[in-house]
Amino acid sequence: MSDLDRQRARRLLNERRLDALVLTQPENFTYATGLPAGVPAMWRRAGGATALVPSDPEARIGAVVGDLNADVLARRAPEIDLRTHPLWIDLVDIDGLDPVGIDTAALVTHAYRRDNGGAASFPPRPTTYSAAGAFAVLGDLLRENGLARARIGVDLEFMPAADFLTLKQALPEIEWVDGSEVLRRLRMVKSPREIDCIRRACALSDSGFHALTAGIQAGHTPRDMTRFWRDGVAAAAQARGETGLTGMWDYMSVGPDPWSGGGSVVPGAILKADVGCIVEGYNSDTARSYVFGAPDRIARDVHAALEVAFDAGLAAIRPGAVMRDVFEATVGAMRAAGYPGYRRGHYGHSIGASVGSEEWPFLAADSDVVLEPGMTLAFETPFYGKGIGALTIEDSLVVTESGIEVLNALSRHLVQLG
Repeated sequence: MSDLDRQRARRLLNERRLDALVLTQPENFTYATGLPAGVPAMWRRAGGATALVPSDPEARIGAVVGDLNADVLARRAPEIDLRTHPLWIDLVDIDGLDPVGIDTAALVTHAYRRDNGGAASFPPRPTTYSAAGAFAVLGDLLRENGLARARIGVDLEFMPAADFLTLKQALPEIEWVDGSEVLRRLRMVKSPREIDCIRRACALSDSGFHALTAGIQAGHTPRDMTRFWRDGVAAAAQARGETGLTGMWDYMSVGPDPWSGGGSVVPGAILKADVGCIVEGYNSDTARSYVFGAPDRIARDVHAALEVAFDAGLAAIRPGAVMRDVFEATVGAMRAAGYPGYRRGHYGHSIGASVGSEEWPFLAADSDVVLEPGMTLAFETPFYGKGIGALTIEDSLVVTESGIEVLNALSRHLVQLG
């Protein structure tokens, strides 16, 4: 099922005088249709799977997909106006044919001809897929929806320049414009299903943190941290019967050089874990720092300032607030604590189903985005200092009608291990 809010889409499209959106990034295709983009998505190019979202919320969403499993997709989402283009993979359907009295080659050839409308010759298949051919099918879909000469937004933040040229050549009567901002503003507010995926991802991630902190001993390395955390996530997923876990990622560090990639656990060492789980394609994003034994004075003082700044920024996150104000509240607290040189480019970002863990919009000084209920964010106050280590606090959260819901349940203090 699509997570797209059609009424919100109509408002955003009308504001920009757009008649429709055409979406070609695999993640955007799935967002609009609720369907997988299929095997052509591996090339990360336009044309493998394309979604059409008319501005009229009563009009059907259209999709152009490879012919390999189109029948399965049609059964899965009968509300989608589904069209196909040929892939490189050969497929023939002999269902309904009687094999008695006919040899195998003749039977299969008959099936090919039936699938080809009875024609005696068989068109060649493309090496992978043809973007131009897929866009020609999209053109049929546009004409049937009265959009043959429309003004249409396309996800240009994804589409390669060569593919955009192919699209314009295939459908020159369309006024193609960048629809990326519309798409970003649509995707920044999540559906209940999307929020549930992120909530489940955060719960699994927290379980990994508990396994990590329980397992760490002197001599362990960042690789051991990864192993403990991932094993904890996997055990939690199995215990909960979580079948939607599709991936994990992590950035671990140990010791006074946060970007060295090396280091081992010794008394006083700072350990940083910045991690995420991916549930049904949706990312969590959480980070914590720990100290093995007692921290030195500098690490303790910096982390205490980060906690104050985190609390100040978190208090500013509410529906109706502007993102830059959250940024200023956070950096202002660090200034007040005596750290005027500490000024990151952002203190967090949206999270969802993207290639990476960070999505637009960002909690940055130049952001005029107003926070809305349903936005899912990762809010963070990281500090990296050579000779100190990586000190960081990061939680995932949801903006609600009345405030926020933090999706992690971990201490934000500099917890001592060992």
